[in-house]
Amino acid sequence: MQQWLKNVFRLGAKELASFMADKVLLGLIIYCFTLSIYEVATGVKTGVENATVAIVDGDHSILSSRIAQGLLPPEFGRTVLMDRSQVDAAMDSGEITFSLDLPPRLEADLLRRHEPIVQLNIDATAMTQAGLGSVYVQSIIQRETAALLTPALETPFPITLVTRALFNPNLESMWFQSVMEVIRSVTILSILLVGAAVIREREHGTIEHLLVMPVTASEIAAAKIWANGLIILLAVGLSLLLVVQTLLDVPIQGSILLFLGGTAIYLFATTSLGILLATLTRSMPQFGLLAIPVFLILDLLSGSTTPVESMPDGLQTVLQASPAVHFVKLAQAILFRGAGIETVWPQMLLLAGLGLVFLLVALSQFRAMLARSQ
Repeated sequence: MQQWLKNVFRLGAKELASFMADKVLLGLIIYCFTLSIYEVATGVKTGVENATVAIVDGDHSILSSRIAQGLLPPEFGRTVLMDRSQVDAAMDSGEITFSLDLPPRLEADLLRRHEPIVQLNIDATAMTQAGLGSVYVQSIIQRETAALLTPALETPFPITLVTRALFNPNLESMWFQSVMEVIRSVTILSILLVGAAVIREREHGTIEHLLVMPVTASEIAAAKIWANGLIILLAVGLSLLLVVQTLLDVPIQGSILLFLGGTAIYLFATTSLGILLATLTRSMPQFGLLAIPVFLILDLLSGSTTPVESMPDGLQTVLQASPAVHFVKLAQAILFRGAGIETVWPQMLLLAGLGLVFLLVALSQFRAMLARSQ
């Protein structure tokens, strides 16, 4: 066992030296955990921001004025008063995203307990803003109506809705996007790095050198797992501290050390998967063609963008075999909600189990690959 550990350490040191000599991979790691995270966090907006609203004010009352004044930045950039005949042309040209048509006698009808109709037209080509923006506009109308008219009514509204958003009170999409981009980079780079290391041994002819050395397939695979996993783990820690927390000013609720511990277990699973994929291909282009769809499936069905709970029941059952699903749950629980080990240990256990399964299959394929190279 002691000799096995020594061989794994020395082979891993060789992997680290080989990685440091590869300027392309080194540059890719630096880019993915710095500029890529910053660009996605600041450039990809999932919420409503600076949307232009046209108001057709047929009422000219205090209530209509309060509704117009309630459409405030940063969600709504500017409010434009328009005639009803100008709205269609403005929406067709893309000048406005929302058109709010307030009917005549709106405030008077509400005071008489009638039910006036307010029309909201939306440019649905801006899909994200259309979906969320309509909710924001409805909330503003309800809030301003209740605030103005409740004192004037003999019977006040019996229910007051108060919404509080925990952990992200202002619903900043950047807070979510930055952390999810770190997770996305961990997944793709862990598969690519270790897979590229295996393919590189074959393409450079160094696999024959390993075959004449007194080392086993398990030692070679374990060395590639710990060396490449360590590189990504260090990059994740620095990225969270320097890019996410410092540069983007995103608060981290939980323990970064606990998250790095969970990431290490996840890396054990994904690097084992990377070795498995590399043994099924003969060249780097083939590996890339196989790894890309695997990564896309892991990422799109991980729950980072679409909750797993909203997927079909059968698919949810199948996704329990995906390490990305459990890692996303673990990461969101720790970094967003400040969860401790008592909450995330099931995900850690599942990741370790999946990693062991991937490793056993990868070792079987790796031994077969080495046998074919002899």
